[in-house]
Amino acid sequence: MEWESYSKEERADILLEWEEIRATIPDQIIRIETVIIEKTKQMSEEENFIRSCELNSEIHELASVINDLNIWFRVQQDHDTKVHQ
Repeated sequence: MEWESYSKEERADILLEWEEIRATIPDQIIRIETVIIEKTKQMSEEENFIRSCELNSEIHELASVINDLNIWFRVQQDHDTKVHQ
């Protein structure tokens, strides 16, 4: 549905649920960064070229997830700013 089609109460409930989800994003990013650091250490010690490439690909995918999470985190901030103006 269009945002305006929801009642004020429904919009408030949706925003509250989103804020609860959004609040977990920084912790998710930290957990993923920890995995990236570990995979980077593994890659620096890896002698098997194929495995090294696999680790590099895994790191790239995790970095992409972090990027997506950062975008989602900022989307709400942008919305909040527009709503209050």
